Formats: sequence, C-alpha cells, structure tokens
Amino acid sequence: MSETPGTPPPPAGGPHGTRVPAGRRRSVRKALVAALGTLGLALAAVTAGTLPAGASAPAPPAGWTQVFMDDFNGAAGSGVNGADWQYDTGTSYPGGAANWGTGEVETMTSSTSNVALDGNGNLLITPRRDAAGHWTSGRIETTRTDFRPPAGGKLRVQARIQLPDVTGAAAKGYWPAFWMLGAPFRGNYWNWPGIGELDVMENVQGLNNDWATMHCGTGSGGPCNETTGIGGSTPCTGTTCQAGFHTYAMEWDRSTSPEEIRFYLDGVNFHTVRANQVDATTWANATDHGYFLILNVAMGGGFPGAFGGGPDSGTEPGHPMAVDYVQVLQSTGGGGPTPPPSGNRNAYSAIQGESYDSQSGVVTETTTDTGGGQDIGYLANGDWALYKGVDFGSTPARQFSARVASGATGGVSGLVEVRLDNRGNAPIGSFAVGGTGGWQSWQTVPANISAVTGTHDVYLTFTSGQPADFVNLNWFDFGH
Repeated sequence: MSETPGTPPPPAGGPHGTRVPAGRRRSVRKALVAALGTLGLALAAVTAGTLPAGASAPAPPAGWTQVFMDDFNGAAGSGVNGADWQYDTGTSYPGGAANWGTGEVETMTSSTSNVALDGNGNLLITPRRDAAGHWTSGRIETTRTDFRPPAGGKLRVQARIQLPDVTGAAAKGYWPAFWMLGAPFRGNYWNWPGIGELDVMENVQGLNNDWATMHCGTGSGGPCNETTGIGGSTPCTGTTCQAGFHTYAMEWDRSTSPEEIRFYLDGVNFHTVRANQVDATTWANATDHGYFLILNVAMGGGFPGAFGGGPDSGTEPGHPMAVDYVQVLQSTGGGGPTPPPSGNRNAYSAIQGESYDSQSGVVTETTTDTGGGQDIGYLANGDWALYKGVDFGSTPARQFSARVASGATGGVSGLVEVRLDNRGNAPIGSFAVGGTGGWQSWQTVPANISAVTGTHDVYLTFTSGQPADFVNLNWFDFGH
C-alpha cells in the first residue's frame, strides 16, 4: 500500500511518482468531457460498472487454470471464510511498525461491522467512526502465501470492486486498496520493500483514479525510487471508480524476456514494470518467492496526506469498499494478453498517443482531428506516456513531430519532451506549446532532436511552470 511497514512518509510530491492534477480537477472542460463520455462510453460501462453487483467470477480463458477464487457468497452479516482469509487487527503487525508503517489512523478489527458479506455476493469493508472520533476499519489477507507464476508461465490476480461511494470533502482520508506482499514479509515485518509489493489498485480521497505500483529495493531511494515505487495511474471510465464496479488486475509474466508485471483496469493495460528496469538482484529479491493478497480500507496515512490530508470532522464514515470477487489464475504458457514485441513500432510512421504502454496523469478522449480516433489529453506538468520498442533503424533520426492542440489560457504553456529508455534521462529534444486556439484545434509542430538509431523505449514527458493543463496530443513521429 505505497509506503509500507517500517517506512517513512512519502515525499511531498506524493506516492507512486504522481501528483495531484489540481488544474485538471478544476477544469471545466474535463467536466464537460466527463458528461459527454458517459454517453460515448456506454459500451465500456456494460463490461465494467453496470454488471450485476453479485456477478460470478469469469471462467478461466483457454490456457489458464483457476488456483484461487472467492465469490463472497454467504449470509448477510457473516464474516469471511477463515480457511481462505485471515484478519489483521489493531494498529500494526505483531512487533511491526506502528500504524501499519503508513501513518494511517484507524484500528483494524474482525468485527462484522467493519468486514462482512452483504448477502448479495459481495464483501463489504466499511470504515466507522465512534462518538469519540476514533476510526475502525477492516483489513484481510489470504492465508496462502504461494501466489506466483510457474517458470515460463503467468499469474493473473484480479478483483471486481466498487470503491467507497463518497467523494469531495466527505471522502477526505479514505484509502481503499487491493494489493500483494512478498511471502517473506509474513512473520518478519521489517524487510520491506526488498521482498516486493504489488499494488493492484489503490485510491485516495474519493478521486476517480486507479494507482498501480511495484515496490522493491531499499527503503529510501534506491533502484525502485522508494518510498514512491515504480507506479502508474489511470481514471475509471464509463462509471467512476466510486459509482460502479470495475475490474482491477495484475498479470505477472515470466514467459517474456525480460520478465514483466502488467497492471490492468477493465482489461486495459495501463502500467508495466519490466525486470530490466532494476538490477538483477533487486528483481530476484522481490520475485523469487510467492505472494499473499490483501484487501483493506485505511483512513489517513502518507498517501492521503500527499493528496490533502487524513480524515477530519467533515469525513463521512460508513462508506464501504464492495468486493464482488477475487480470482487468481495461472498459465503455463500462452493464453491471455501478451505485450507487443520489441521493435514493433516504426519511428517514421505516426504513433498514436493513446497506444501508450504505460502512463501517469494521461486521459484518453475522442478527437475531432483528421482521421478521428482518440487523443491523449489533460496533459500537465509531470505527466508522461511510454511507448516501447520504437525502431529508428540504422539511419539517424534527427527530427521529431507531434500533432498537438491547446485551449490553455494566456500565460499557460509547456514543453513536449522526448526521452529514451528511462524517464530520468535528459530529453533528446522538445518543443513548447500553448494556446493553439482550442483543445481540438490541431497543429503539427516539428522539433530537432539528437541523432538516434536502433530500437528504444520512447517517453513523452510534459513539463510546465504552471500546474494547469496545457496540451492534448493526437500522434507523433520522427524524421531524418
């Protein structure tokens, strides 16, 4: 759950390498797009938020076997199956860091007022506040600690969840999560983050956003940029994360080289971590063992603190996280989503903005530009998108072009930058943009870049001196 037992609070910039998109959340145009998107994304809603609350877990696809499943069927008011789940209670693991190592303020209980089935095929984890202002909530984890892919195979962990249906000031301090910890943590409680953590879904403050993160390496800084971790995020579409059920999934793939861990929202891969992003020892320490699963709703702590703070007198208790099912699938090879092969993108043909492999702060929307389709929008300072396997060939590319639009107000502008292989590397080129006449008023802007050959992962990063949105991007390409 971002920062974990034994860690200090996250940096001021917020967990997961993201920041609060303040300008975007105040944006009138986002509100208009969201309203229109409710109609345009009706099909997505059918597969996400509008399925029955008690829908059964899907049958495993061809090539996959089910190794764990809980549909949470049972009498209303009953607890979870003790053969599959154990309760974490109090404010820490036995002998572990106080406040679960994250600074959260609730006391976890096994009471059915905090953790119970609803009688309709859902688990409800409900934070409560007593008359004295003390918070209680629930946290459960699987008794099994052996969830890992077989050699050369895959593991898929997924849950269909509706986040607490509370937003704005009433949601201050809420921190629901579906996540995993490396098996060596159980009984030790001080070896994080080296043993690995996989956050399949985290959410704070009732924001319509899903964060996914891998934690590894050392407790501060290190190869995994702790306590931030290696993270990405995406909004829920069709219905918000709070207004409907969505499927949150992680696929750990040992059939690829390098090994990959991919995160999905409603079947769409929005964040990927590859073994070659860190050194071999760090990856081995985080992955050469099984994992256990955790469901909880925390109140307060480092992650909510980075997005405005913990619960206060205006926070409304009693809004549960509803979990329809948790399912774990395993494949010995083949079956399920597979990533694009290395070098699959031609640098000299248009690369569509929405075809990213990973991103932070990016929203896709329908474009009116020539050719239609989608653009990536609401781009502001600190946002980025990753495009893997861009093949530049043997003749050096020396130019970059992008199709951009901006309805930013006067004085708001920023840079569209190109970086290769690592988001921390210096840009090889950039151009400034702002105010093209409208968010769908498109221009093709060229820029010179340093000479590039071979195959690279391309990061587009967006840098501005203001927090407001400053650009949309439809596509980009390179030239000689």
